[in-house]
Amino acid sequence: MKDKAQRLRNIGVIAHIDAGKTTLSERILFYTRKIHRMGEVHDGTATMDFMPEEQERGITIAAAASTCEWKDWTINLIDTPGHVDFTIEVERSLRVLDGAVGVFCAVGGVEPQSETVWRQSEAFSVPKIAFVNKMDRTGANFSAVLDAMRDRLGACPAPVTVPLGEGADFHAVADVIAMKKLVFTEDSLGADMHEDDWEGDEKAVAQAWRDKTLELLAENDDAFMELYLEERFAEADIRAAMRRATLARLVTPVLAGSALRNAGVQPLLDAIGSYLPSPDDVAPPAGTTSKGEETVVDRDPDAPVCGLIFKILMEGGRRTALLRLYGGTLKEGDVLKNTARGKEERVSRMFRMDADQQEPLSEARSGDIIAVIGLRSACTGDTVASPGLDILLERIDEVKPVINMALEPRNADEGKTLDEALARYAAEDPTFHSSLDEGTGNRIIAGMGELHLDVVLERMRREYGISPRAGKPQVLLRETVRSEGTGHGLFDRELGSARHFGEVSLTISPRGRDLGNLVELAVELASPSDPKNAVPKMLAEEVLQGISDSLLSGPQTGYPVQDVHVTVTGIRRENATAAGCRMAAAAALRDGMEHAHGIVLEPLMDVEIITPDEALGASISLFQNCGGKVEQMGERGGMRYLAGIAPMRGLFGFSTALRSATQGRAGFSMRFRHFDSIQGRS
Repeated sequence: MKDKAQRLRNIGVIAHIDAGKTTLSERILFYTRKIHRMGEVHDGTATMDFMPEEQERGITIAAAASTCEWKDWTINLIDTPGHVDFTIEVERSLRVLDGAVGVFCAVGGVEPQSETVWRQSEAFSVPKIAFVNKMDRTGANFSAVLDAMRDRLGACPAPVTVPLGEGADFHAVADVIAMKKLVFTEDSLGADMHEDDWEGDEKAVAQAWRDKTLELLAENDDAFMELYLEERFAEADIRAAMRRATLARLVTPVLAGSALRNAGVQPLLDAIGSYLPSPDDVAPPAGTTSKGEETVVDRDPDAPVCGLIFKILMEGGRRTALLRLYGGTLKEGDVLKNTARGKEERVSRMFRMDADQQEPLSEARSGDIIAVIGLRSACTGDTVASPGLDILLERIDEVKPVINMALEPRNADEGKTLDEALARYAAEDPTFHSSLDEGTGNRIIAGMGELHLDVVLERMRREYGISPRAGKPQVLLRETVRSEGTGHGLFDRELGSARHFGEVSLTISPRGRDLGNLVELAVELASPSDPKNAVPKMLAEEVLQGISDSLLSGPQTGYPVQDVHVTVTGIRRENATAAGCRMAAAAALRDGMEHAHGIVLEPLMDVEIITPDEALGASISLFQNCGGKVEQMGERGGMRYLAGIAPMRGLFGFSTALRSATQGRAGFSMRFRHFDSIQGRS
């Protein structure tokens, strides 16, 4: 079984929207004979885009998994979204993958979301290879993409295959390690790949790229440097050095082709098997015990089971957990403990995911990615393990929504169905939140952008047959303070038959942006010099809890307060009650925020606009009119680009306005930066 694990590749396909990820995934499944007919994104027939919303829009919304065989390797392939609204899907996938394929458009190069997902993969130490796609498009420039990878990603690209011709002249690729010209015949949809004779200066071009690759390997691999200097290396030595340097994340192998033209995909499959890691090639995941001690997973198939749930699917009220097994062997009927929630549950069924199809499994082993039914308490990021194993793996970070919308059901029956749908979508997607407004009876939904919420509404119509009235999207705000202030709160009131009293003093001051809140007792309260003057622990806990609860709803907008440091400086003990102290603490916080000049924060977005030169002026004007501030301008792939920051509230409808102002020739992308002040933002 050790050899089986070494032949396994758990990889994801990551990139900017419209770089060709799903088209590439479709070719991979076709050439590995997983499917017998290639679907196309533009026709809405792609295997991995199986949701109706994906087929209509031509984009990937939910990460889709499939398993295929290529030569001696088993490849678990996950096709991830490229749109910024669904970034969390990428994050969850990268958390459990061993390697990744970064896809870049040969014209657009390193685009904003490419940069985002690349840096996400770096945070998880994921080795990568790159595929420069769309080499047949006008304006394609292989060398410029490699330069952009170096400049914008800090990568060290090492060409493995390079294009012969660019744009309309693209006709083949050169394998610069084997020094072969590879041609893909259109009649066989690219399945027939054969070697051909060099023509003109093709061999010289390939040799020049080969020399650069060998130099990079010598610089990054000591074992190969000795062979390189003595000029006694063979092709096997080059490939071995490339694998070592890739696993160490010192170089990124780069391949070229055109997935739509069915060219260059088989060498990419070879590179996935040759250079990306098996589960045994990466460090075992670390975790903590219930006592807070550090530990690592034993990956042996005979060890206790340990895995991480990275996605939840809800179908017909049944919860399916997508699980990466890091250790042990799991069988149907086994009992697993959710160590994050302290619950034991039995695995009723297991299967391997193939997009929207299911392949039943009787057992799964360390390194596998599977779907499990029976874990009713499972949530994204939970650790499951054999009942006797004490371990909790690092959770997946929570991402806060930046936009919300009110939904009003048309009648009571629709209200029940709406609540069922919202509960399902919230269980599946950690970036989607829903709540009930007690005053109006409206359901408030929150997500990562207009497209995110629009897809939710489409799914409701299609899957549940409901169309609740929807309000206009609103940005989610936050509150904080600009300076230091003191607050005082006094509560003295009869509630029912009991009199409740509390008096609290505090100070509140700003913390650095995105550092979160800190609520604590002053030193003289936490550790008094005279124990007789100590505040009863119960009262102190009530005060701290009252402040923490009040921070969830700021006095100006009702939205949460963030990035503040609250220090409780006084708690009156005489006649104090628990409820009185809690209410006094809330009053003290409101008073303190007023004295500390409370301010409202809004979500600010990093924006990049790609536009033809003649529409640059109109694009800049439109961007500035929505509150945007241009920070950088340049040229990329024959187009002009401008990058800057803008408030989310100004970007509603911006995409439509930009297309209208530029006759449909400009495009833009955005990603959340942070919450910051409306006045004098940085």
